[in-house]
Amino acid sequence: MLALTACGAGGGSTATGGADAPQGQKQEPAAAQGKPDFPKRPVTFIVPYAAGGGTDATARALAKAAEQKLGQSIAVVNKTGGGGAVGFSEGANAKPDGYTVTMVTVELATLHHLGLAPITYKEFKPIAQINFDPSAISVKADSRWSTAQEFLDYAKANPGQVKMGNSGPGSIWHLSAAAIEKAAGVKFNHVPFDGAGPAVTALMGGHIDAVPVSPAEVKTHVEGGKLKTLAIVDAKQSEALPGVKTLEEETGLKPSYLGPWRGVAAPKNTPDDVAKVLEEAFMQAAEDPEFKDYMKKNGLGLVVKDSQGFGKLLEDSDMSFGELIPTLGIAKK
Repeated sequence: MLALTACGAGGGSTATGGADAPQGQKQEPAAAQGKPDFPKRPVTFIVPYAAGGGTDATARALAKAAEQKLGQSIAVVNKTGGGGAVGFSEGANAKPDGYTVTMVTVELATLHHLGLAPITYKEFKPIAQINFDPSAISVKADSRWSTAQEFLDYAKANPGQVKMGNSGPGSIWHLSAAAIEKAAGVKFNHVPFDGAGPAVTALMGGHIDAVPVSPAEVKTHVEGGKLKTLAIVDAKQSEALPGVKTLEEETGLKPSYLGPWRGVAAPKNTPDDVAKVLEEAFMQAAEDPEFKDYMKKNGLGLVVKDSQGFGKLLEDSDMSFGELIPTLGIAKK
């Protein structure tokens, strides 16, 4: 339905003739005019991570909303392994006809710089960005630090003493903390955990000093009075943690805004007109009230950009990680 609406806008004509067709002349079918007869069957939506996780849940909520726009069902398929590389590769190598799309995440911009997989954003055609979550520098509620400036001043005066937890070597929160280090001229003691959840648990137990994870991952504990967030590392404050200033507002520092993002992409050779139908459907889905409510309830940042805007993010992310990761000595050779 959307294909007909989006691609046939501006005319009251039909396939057998209409107001815009010259008198006595039969109107050409949409396909003959270069307009896609798409979609005509269900679409497959690859998620490179396990069922039940945050990316999977977001993809399923988005797919539900997008089905209404496309007029076809969307089957979410989990293709796990390689930190996302298996799913990314399958999505990139799918037939470029619009019937297979992939939920791509920030790992698409890190894996090849880490030497873990050759896949890059260049193997995809961006459709739409759906999400971005900034780093939220958080500490225990009874921590000695009340502001981000105090936190960074202490870290500068005591190199390597502040234990900063992360979700594993080379993970987005490790890289985000490294970007903060670089901007502030400090040195953290990076402590890896098997995911952000265990890192937050360790923080509450007093085993580490801080975490740089997303607002969604600390929101409940902040609201419960167990943790406090010193700053949001983004150009704007987070709706998930209202009232918490940005790092720039607190300290004047403006590090690279490195955080997890999610978006929809298709194989790079997908026809532009087909990609446009997908773009309009997924962007409308991202603004669907039910989907927006899902994102808000889960503390996830709803950041919606079209194919051009998402393409710029892909390029910028790849460049930022390409500059940062080699300085950390963590890439596999």
